[in-house]
Amino acid sequence: MVARIKSGKSIRGLLNYNENKVTAGSAQLIMASLFGTELENLKFFDKLNRFQHLTELNDRVKTNSVHVMLNFDESEKPDTLTLQQIATAYMDRIGFGDQPYLVYKHNDAAHAHIHIVTTNIEADGNRISLHNIGKTLSEPARKELETEFNLVKADSKAISKANRIKPIALEKAEYGKTPTKRAITNVVSAVVSQYKFTSLAEFNAVLKQFNVIADRGKEDTLMFEKKGLIYSILDEKGNKIGIPFKASSLNDKPTLKNLEARFSQNEEKRKPFKENLKGNIDKVFRKYKGITKSTFINELQKRNIQVVFRQNEQGITYGVTFIDNFNKTVFNGSDLGKSYTAKGLTEKFGTVDQLIRPTYLPATQKTDYLKADESTDQYLQPTAFDKLLHNLMGKGGDGGAPLVTRKKKKKNEQAKGL
Repeated sequence: MVARIKSGKSIRGLLNYNENKVTAGSAQLIMASLFGTELENLKFFDKLNRFQHLTELNDRVKTNSVHVMLNFDESEKPDTLTLQQIATAYMDRIGFGDQPYLVYKHNDAAHAHIHIVTTNIEADGNRISLHNIGKTLSEPARKELETEFNLVKADSKAISKANRIKPIALEKAEYGKTPTKRAITNVVSAVVSQYKFTSLAEFNAVLKQFNVIADRGKEDTLMFEKKGLIYSILDEKGNKIGIPFKASSLNDKPTLKNLEARFSQNEEKRKPFKENLKGNIDKVFRKYKGITKSTFINELQKRNIQVVFRQNEQGITYGVTFIDNFNKTVFNGSDLGKSYTAKGLTEKFGTVDQLIRPTYLPATQKTDYLKADESTDQYLQPTAFDKLLHNLMGKGGDGGAPLVTRKKKKKNEQAKGL
């Protein structure tokens, strides 16, 4: 089991995040401790008011919301009762057993995990210290619960780093298959959390793979001026279909402002994967003497790399973007180097594909003349062999008469003798 604790300054924002997940169908509330009523009777403002009543007791404390995430190994499928028991035991051991808290089971990842929402302001107005809580309280609690509930140990080889937070497989959004808002939310949330992009154009390059697009509107609109952003589903032809949704209405609030905050971070995160991408591109070119644009795209797709050439309204290619779906990184060609730009690549493309294949003379055709000289040039290069074969078959030993003529003459003389 892996435990993470985050603190924040907005209990409303934290509550909204989990409640939106419930509305979208990707989470469910499975427990409400110290709320004085049954789950089915709890309304949103009942939950919010319970927390706000406590935070108002000490308005000097700005960091007053606590978000706990307990992640289980992908091989584990704990039922709701077990999750409730684990949540209760964990909160008791980190000093929050007497605090009101809500437990949400999320279904948006390949592994089971729960989110716990609470506040660190107690009924008497005192603040529960969060300093070093992960090391001093959470880690011991986690290890004890792993033993008590027979869970896969987070620090053992049985649970890898990838499995601790392994996301659910991304699927293309299909209009009408699931509610539009949920389909968009699932794609956008996964792309934002998994991919390393550094611009809105790069972000959209990834989204379009999954039939979603983020649109700022035309430059002369108020939405563009105010840095607004709406998300839409795309049909098979790349056209928008269905109702668009504002970024602020989606889970995690993937607004342009929040996306821009990630751009600089992703710039650093993607650097270790740059040379690997260039290496894959170079391998494709080394495989061919001449390669067409379509073959280039197909060859990289085999390596799980999507290539997107950008064209203007006149059909002129002006840019290229590479999406490495294996390493979840996005690069413009200019980020990789001059030879990887749209212009640099286009100059290498031909009209016919020519695979580079090794040429050699089969052993059954190697003559005594070639056996006398085992150098590579004598039998690996077709031109050398052709020259030698010409000399062998085209000249005789008496004045240059063809060998085939001499043989014919000899046969005629033998016939006359008979």
